[in-house]
Amino acid sequence: MATENEKLSSGRFTTSEDAQGHARDQKKSDGITLPSHVAGSGTLDQLVETARGYAKQAASENTLTAYAKDWAHFARWCRLKGTEPLPPSPEMIGLYLANLAAPTGKAPALSVSTIERRLSGLSWNYKQRGFNLDRKNRHIASVLAGIKRKHARPPVQKEAILAEDILAMVATLPYDLRGLRDRAILLIGYAGGLRRSEIISLDVHKDDTPDSGGWIEIFDKGALLTLNAKTGWREVEIGRGSKDQTCPVHALEQWLHFAKFDFGPVFVGTSRDGKRATETRLNDKHVVRLIKRTVLDAGIRSDLPEKDRLALFAGHSLRAGLASSAEVDERYVQKQLGHASAEMTRRYQRRRDRFRVNLTKATGL
Repeated sequence: MATENEKLSSGRFTTSEDAQGHARDQKKSDGITLPSHVAGSGTLDQLVETARGYAKQAASENTLTAYAKDWAHFARWCRLKGTEPLPPSPEMIGLYLANLAAPTGKAPALSVSTIERRLSGLSWNYKQRGFNLDRKNRHIASVLAGIKRKHARPPVQKEAILAEDILAMVATLPYDLRGLRDRAILLIGYAGGLRRSEIISLDVHKDDTPDSGGWIEIFDKGALLTLNAKTGWREVEIGRGSKDQTCPVHALEQWLHFAKFDFGPVFVGTSRDGKRATETRLNDKHVVRLIKRTVLDAGIRSDLPEKDRLALFAGHSLRAGLASSAEVDERYVQKQLGHASAEMTRRYQRRRDRFRVNLTKATGL
């Protein structure tokens, strides 16, 4: 018989009944309601729905999905231990974190970063339910500190897609409608140093769709992307390339021209025969699948088994590739990536000269 930890280990434990119950629970506890002493009305009820819509925009869809899974996992763990997740119990949350770091049975231990993300998810969910989780409580803080001290490891970074790699990847794509779209995704994502969510959330114009994450403007010298990113609104300038075959702006123009639309999401699906663009915005997972597929087709890191090659590359490989390949002053790369600090930008630079500034010699040694 499977142990409790084995049931919880993968996060794929949710039955249809659990999912339906969680959906009802989430709707009830989204935190946006009328005060108990105020009678509802058509106008007020409509405002409640409007406020809930704004509240959902406070975090990205991916973050909200992750937080929902965090809460469902914790709530199920509590039930298996004979307790309830509400109200918050620092003692039980400390035990939960310990269980994630050192599970019994065959369940895999979670990384420190995942455990911290789980705790952030619980904190967010408690706030939505009107509770405050004191993360500095000794039952939580001391356990987490111990987990970090014992299990923390340097972050595992995805491989950077360098200039020669991106050229090989786009060369594997056909010139049908789907190929034109995927070529534009790779080149725009690479030249702009964009996150996969930023690529997919682009609209043709400002305010084309409610779920827009930004829009594009095309000029003679390049394209200007206005993005509503994690750090707020920012502009990303993408200049034209030296030749049309590898120019991100030309690739974008080709896709928009042959897709025959000038409104709504920039990157959408195509019909099964690949001859017609749909109106449905692509999921950001398409970017990851596209990167992995073209990496294999281009023979990048062919010295490794296919499984290892697939694990090396993901959406962040585009951002890391730009940071590692662009031979310009670091501050320009930092601006393009939208980083608040140069130190964050340096984490993306896989082949920078770490000893360009030699403080040892500068001191006279």
